[in-house]
Amino acid sequence: MTTTATTILPSSQRSLDAVLLQRRGSVYLPDPAPSTTPESLAGITLLESDLIDRGFLVSAPLREALSALAPEALSATGNALLAHLDAQLGADRDHTPLFHRFPQSVPGDTLAFWTDRVLTLLLQAPEQPCVLCGTPGSVHTVAPCAHLVCRTCFDGADFSACPICHRRIDPADPFLRPAQARPTASARRALPARLRVLSLGGGPTVRHAHAADELNTLMARTGALSPQDTDDLAVLLDGAGDRANLGWLPETIPGRETKARVLSWLLDDRAHFAVTLPAVTARLTTATDVLRLLAVRSGGDPGLTDATRLTAVPRPLRRALLQALDRMTPQMVAEDLSRRPGQWKAVAERLHVFEYADRYPRASLAFAALRSTPLGDDALSRVLRGTAQATDGIDADGDTIRVPLWAAEVETALATADVPGALTPLSRRPGELLRRLDHLLRLAGPDGAEPVLAALRLAAPRVAPAVLLSALGAVRSRTQPPLPGRVFFPKGATARAYITPDERAPLDPGAAETAVRIFTDEVLRRAATLPAADVAVLDAELEGVIAPFAERTASRALVTLPRGSELPVPDGRTLRLFLHWMESAESGRTDLDLSVALFNERWEHVGTCAYTNLRFGDDAAVHSGDLTSAPPPHGASEFVDLDLDKLAARGVRYAVSVVYSFNNVPFVKLDDAFAGLMARDEPGSTGAVFDARQVEQRYDLTGTSRASVPLVVDIAGRTMRWLDVAQGVTGTHHAVHRHADDLAVLAEHLTALFASGARVSLGELALWHAAARARTVVVRHHDGSTSTYRRQTEEDVTAFAARIGAPSTDDPADARDATLAYLLRGDIALPDGAEAYALHPAALDAAALRIQSASDLVASLTAH
Repeated sequence: MTTTATTILPSSQRSLDAVLLQRRGSVYLPDPAPSTTPESLAGITLLESDLIDRGFLVSAPLREALSALAPEALSATGNALLAHLDAQLGADRDHTPLFHRFPQSVPGDTLAFWTDRVLTLLLQAPEQPCVLCGTPGSVHTVAPCAHLVCRTCFDGADFSACPICHRRIDPADPFLRPAQARPTASARRALPARLRVLSLGGGPTVRHAHAADELNTLMARTGALSPQDTDDLAVLLDGAGDRANLGWLPETIPGRETKARVLSWLLDDRAHFAVTLPAVTARLTTATDVLRLLAVRSGGDPGLTDATRLTAVPRPLRRALLQALDRMTPQMVAEDLSRRPGQWKAVAERLHVFEYADRYPRASLAFAALRSTPLGDDALSRVLRGTAQATDGIDADGDTIRVPLWAAEVETALATADVPGALTPLSRRPGELLRRLDHLLRLAGPDGAEPVLAALRLAAPRVAPAVLLSALGAVRSRTQPPLPGRVFFPKGATARAYITPDERAPLDPGAAETAVRIFTDEVLRRAATLPAADVAVLDAELEGVIAPFAERTASRALVTLPRGSELPVPDGRTLRLFLHWMESAESGRTDLDLSVALFNERWEHVGTCAYTNLRFGDDAAVHSGDLTSAPPPHGASEFVDLDLDKLAARGVRYAVSVVYSFNNVPFVKLDDAFAGLMARDEPGSTGAVFDARQVEQRYDLTGTSRASVPLVVDIAGRTMRWLDVAQGVTGTHHAVHRHADDLAVLAEHLTALFASGARVSLGELALWHAAARARTVVVRHHDGSTSTYRRQTEEDVTAFAARIGAPSTDDPADARDATLAYLLRGDIALPDGAEAYALHPAALDAAALRIQSASDLVASLTAH
């Protein structure tokens, strides 16, 4: 059986099997053969070996089902499975570094190596002895860069590119002699922390049912989906959606951006307009819903972060959208239109609004207010005046339509410190009240906080869970010593973090404490409405994982780790960072650089490991060499090895990983670009340069940014914090030493933010779920010990939640009895039907359990 990995389609074009494999860890098989053959048994053994080399195991039911396949079906299934997994890991690409024998053969003196290259470039002449060693007849050109290279000074068996410019050269060039085979890695090397046991999904019918379940899960999310979930949504709609029969379509899709994508998908086929148009318009509840839908239909972003050139709108859809707008309150429509006037004026042109003024007068009225349409004696003006007179709150007595705007009322009240005047309009929009709570409490002061808190008590039960959790973290952090600065993550296509001085006055501790109690009680109230359990188990290590936020800019990653999360680094193992990219026709020649900036405990820059400095501190950090081009089909790869013990001995406290586009090509223009992290057992040059089994994280480089800051390693604490942000850069020739000060500010402020409690942790969220839903809670500690807490008869949920984690515990309970589980690793045998979250699913079987994601834990707290 052949199990060679093959390249599969990009993540945005993956098959349904690939999506379900990544989301559920399930494998779906064809019909079994009449009987098992020896060839199939041998093939399964080989497949299992290949899977272990990628960090995956096979469950017993899956192995049994595989053994029932005919050899041809087993071969096809195995090859497809390995291809999907290789694409997840990044193992479907060539990973040859500049120096084949990295890290052993990396030059110890980067400056001397650079000097030799410059001398060769400036002084080398054809048919002359080498300017470095004097050897005659050893100088030849390499293709396609045509640099003159001495075969004696530069070992063609160690280089994978031109030694002078580091550009990839023709693989057939005589300079590139066969490289010496690297030692084979030991089969005893550790399995990765993200190890997963693949389970049996079933046949085609079960696959369709599971796809429908995953689709329903995504449509139930309240916030914006991550790019990975967005890709999955498109595949799941094609696999489980049906435009002719909409029984699968929920009446309400709470996530506005998700709704726009689903409704746009429904409208892709005009042959089904008779069914889909009524369903679409029934789910458009705000004017912005219409704008999002038109943006997605035109290939744009439903988040409306960029203006999209709108495509033509068919007449039936035009009328349907105007009808939907006409059903809405004109004041609310006008308010929505005023937020994005330029985009809405483009919509007006596409919808031909005033042509339908007689049929849809209320929609026309809102657009007339937006465009300040002059009123005269014409037919349109008469329609607009008549509609305005029949609508409360709209003035049409003058030359134009005037609509009082909610935002203006709020801003005027806040500017004059009129707290009651601001609370009146804000109470109509509870989400905005929570977003402005800090400002309101500062204006009110300690003596005037009670009206604000009273309004908060009424607003909290009506807001989305993400808004509730965000406000909880923000308010409680304002009772602590101030952070180095304020950090903002503005809505956009990339995860930019903006830092400003915090000039706010501190909040009154009493008011802040009361607000936090209101938020916490509301979270517990919502959790208590979910299905109850006798026993829940949670891992204390989840405290370092942040509850997801700003997911729309999260990188597509092997492990879905929310931004800001901190996890331990495996002891006694070398960290190997990796980067791979491939140029496209649009990008042209592109030079990405993997670099590490090193700082002491005061965030002072103490060194770098990058193309300018290949070795740092007695090989504490070693770079594989700078490749300056990545032509298809192989692309290019770079690596950095980090020895944490040696770095600590050199006074390094923090190592910040960064990827720069040296020549300022945005990542989005590349055919392929990803990076990641391996935890290696083998020292030095032992084993493959890229070992799929040792990959702990792999993430895509996408978007319009030119610099990515994925993570920071705390050397002393032996932890890794996932940042996943884009650094703003300008110009070209980017290098880490030129941005060291900016990197220090960025990493320091983000580290302080996420360590401050300003973001709710997944551990806290799991504890609130467990306390509200279970009578007994078992806490697993890092050392494997457990603590048990049982809710007393007269103990309310708030008191029980506060007691979990206290030194005094109750009689032990068995974690294996838990029907609620919140785990770092899914290594507990849970009862069938249990609900479980695990950062690393491990052996959790999605067919037997209700597997939850971190986003699902947040979304389940929807307001009721």
